[in-house]
Amino acid sequence: MTTNHTAYVPAPVQRISLPEQAAEFYRKMVELDRAARTGLDPVLAELVRIHASALNGCAFCLDMHTTDARKQGEQEHRLYALPAWREAPWYTARERAALALTEAVTLVTDGHVPDAVYDEAAKQFEQQELAQLIALIIAINSWNRIAITSRLSPAPRQA
Repeated sequence: MTTNHTAYVPAPVQRISLPEQAAEFYRKMVELDRAARTGLDPVLAELVRIHASALNGCAFCLDMHTTDARKQGEQEHRLYALPAWREAPWYTARERAALALTEAVTLVTDGHVPDAVYDEAAKQFEQQELAQLIALIIAINSWNRIAITSRLSPAPRQA
């Protein structure tokens, strides 16, 4: 018996379409997302989105934002090492502060947002930029919950 090692598991069936069933809410989420990323470096924004999506286990958002990061010029080795950002030398102090804040806000039930994490982010970002970063983290966490709950799945790809 031969096994096809390249056969993918089928994507889960989408449960519900929020753009269709909650159209006004979905439009407002798109507006919220646009407002949340205003003024932030696009590469940093994608790193934050990828990291939160990985922490939340959102395949749809991981696929979307790694693709978007590559379009912004992000390097493959930095994308691959993102789950181990603390050990990898390729992230700036600003990126590290943003990633730590992303973890604290995303995993808020694991001890809230520690003062040390917030204070480091406040050292790295001006107040308005820090507020936008917090808004972006909140927005991607919302998108993750939308995608996971409704079972959005990345588009199939060829091996």
